[in-house]
Amino acid sequence: MNTAASLSFSKLGCVKGGRQLFKDVDCTLTSGHWLYVVGANGVGKTSLLRMVCGLASVDSGQILWNDQPIHTQTDSYHQDLCYLGHLNALQESMTVHENLVFSTALSGHAISPTQTQQVLKRFGLRGRSSQLVRHLSQGQKRRVALSRLALSQARLWVLDEPYVAMDEAGVRMLADLIAAHLQQGGLAVVTSHQRVPIGDIPAQMLELQAS
Repeated sequence: MNTAASLSFSKLGCVKGGRQLFKDVDCTLTSGHWLYVVGANGVGKTSLLRMVCGLASVDSGQILWNDQPIHTQTDSYHQDLCYLGHLNALQESMTVHENLVFSTALSGHAISPTQTQQVLKRFGLRGRSSQLVRHLSQGQKRRVALSRLALSQARLWVLDEPYVAMDEAGVRMLADLIAAHLQQGGLAVVTSHQRVPIGDIPAQMLELQAS
């Protein structure tokens, strides 16, 4: 990642079901850092992440990527973005390898069988490449979903409860992967009920509070 990047919220607000979840949120995140979004249930953490990804409209304020509103640079911004939500977003009728090829192709990249084997070995899924996703356990499906991060060339990772359905080894493995991403100049926005350290990189905290 040769150039620095930044993500900013300016007077950001969210209304859902006629109720103001949060408003006037200001924050700036730069290369090599991660934002830990916290707050009570129902305060809008997932809504904020969906807004960052362009999956939900911005009710008030702006989200800026490299000082430009994200809605003015949709294609290039999405190439810089990798999102993982509560759902694994895997095709159950496809093999593990096919899922990884498909997801990376959507971001404009191609991967080789060797790259697939390497990342699956790293995530404890060695020998699962040709297996249909529907035959995997929930924990294995989560690891397949997370292995897409290791193949992603996006600078901004947006992770909503990434440690769900993972054992202790998987949690540590993912934390190390995020730390390596940050050390290479990437950025990450994370919500999680589990407070997991990311290497020796301190979290930049954003606490959402009901308006």
